[in-house]
Amino acid sequence: MGKNDILTAADMAETDRRTIAESGVPMATLMENAGKAFALFVARRYPLIRRIDFLCGKGNNGGDGLVAARLLASPPTGVIPFRPFGSDVRVWLLAEESELKEAPAAELARLRQETPGLLIETVVEGKLPDLSGAGLIVDAIVGTGFKPPLGGVAAELRDQIAKMEVPVVAVDLPSGWDADSTEQSSPDAFRADAVVTFTAPKLAHVFGALTRGNVFGPVVVAEIGSPDAVIASSANLHWGGASKTIAETPRDVNSNKGKFGHVLLIGGSYGTAGAPSMSALAAMRTGAGLVTAGVPDSIVNLVAQIAPELMIAPLTQGAEGAVDLRNLDRLDVLMKKISVVAVGPGLSTKGDASEFARQLVAKTTVPMVIDADALNAFDVSRTPLLDGVGRTLVLTPHPGEFSRLTGLTVKEVEADRINLARSFATKHKVTLVLKGWRTLVAHPDGSIAVNTTGNPSMAKGGSGDILTGIVAAMLAQFPDNVAEAVEAAVHLHGLAGDFAAHAMDEHTVLATDTVAHLSDAFRYRTRDAYGFTWITGLNKR
Repeated sequence: MGKNDILTAADMAETDRRTIAESGVPMATLMENAGKAFALFVARRYPLIRRIDFLCGKGNNGGDGLVAARLLASPPTGVIPFRPFGSDVRVWLLAEESELKEAPAAELARLRQETPGLLIETVVEGKLPDLSGAGLIVDAIVGTGFKPPLGGVAAELRDQIAKMEVPVVAVDLPSGWDADSTEQSSPDAFRADAVVTFTAPKLAHVFGALTRGNVFGPVVVAEIGSPDAVIASSANLHWGGASKTIAETPRDVNSNKGKFGHVLLIGGSYGTAGAPSMSALAAMRTGAGLVTAGVPDSIVNLVAQIAPELMIAPLTQGAEGAVDLRNLDRLDVLMKKISVVAVGPGLSTKGDASEFARQLVAKTTVPMVIDADALNAFDVSRTPLLDGVGRTLVLTPHPGEFSRLTGLTVKEVEADRINLARSFATKHKVTLVLKGWRTLVAHPDGSIAVNTTGNPSMAKGGSGDILTGIVAAMLAQFPDNVAEAVEAAVHLHGLAGDFAAHAMDEHTVLATDTVAHLSDAFRYRTRDAYGFTWITGLNKR
């Protein structure tokens, strides 16, 4: 329960109701705080804009816009100590003034009183405002409570702005987007370059690609006065980025490698030396105290070259270059020194490899990350072997691997990701990382974190191997905080990918480039100095 919960429109309405009824914060104060937050974001993000055009609806979304217009049109104050240089503010109402609800009507009256001479006009169908000179457009037409489709003058403005290059910042949501949608796109909605929402993210903020840009534009959350106690997600979803704070506490000055865990990465086969190499490199870069790669004899020299800090445990192999069952007894001695086992990258399904993976999972009691070919060893008939009772099991399937675990088609998996992930995690008592657009981290207790980092540049071979190493390293360092460690790992992986895509063209980014940007990801803070939490986008200012 709290500001990192992901809300439905009904949840948000209930949060506002309880804030007013139980905490004594009037709607006018919530609107004032929302408008202040929006104005502050615009002033910081677009400091050189000379003209700002506000499109305001008749409801509370429009009221938030009217507050922001007043503040940005007024001289600098303690509330907004700076404003866009020479800004010219214009307000376009998408309703007759008599149609405005009580709070927005009061804000309009105050706007007229405090900024005399400001252009305020009502827009009618067939006669759209001239926005050609706008340096920035504010979309404050409809927000969380709206249900599509858009109609009338709003739809006309949407189509007009779609043909323009001027940046658009949305109040709460791009107008026309259903707050309860979990779809990636919404053709009926306004385009946006940035979105400022309030109190907590809604479903659309985390599942929708609301903003344009190489690494997606900003979607930020501003707190406006609702206490955590009145914020609750009926969908039992929360934003995974909040868990990154687990990795932001400086290490004890009296530290040694033994305090940060020992990861054993088991994988590889003849021809797939790259996968365990990348996983091992990622585990080292993520902070594990020690990393050992257990790989077949034939690829030992190749894997060892990834970094001199990597230790190697040679494994016997069968005729097809994959690990064989003889290794199970040999690993017993090594396991006594291990904090986390990760198995699967490049393992292969040839020879004894699949049976090796099944027996290894059955006998391992330390925390374990299962990925790639180790997951492929378990079809739907064998998933009872994936029993996390009394131990930590983390599974990291992509939709294809998850389809084999569930016996469903990939299309069926993609159509019901949230429910299927939750059902599998609670049934088997595992932590399930279901990769894809908005990777889900489903926990044994039924809660699910949604990840909002990452971008198309990461759609390359090796990305999953990198994630396996990051997850294993985080578990090694934070064994008592499994949920936060895994959520932080997924967030860090995507965030490093965002930094890589920001520095390079997205076509050229390789999986190992994300490892090179892990330091940027660790240093980054999702909450900025002005109190905004960045759900998507990189705060580079």
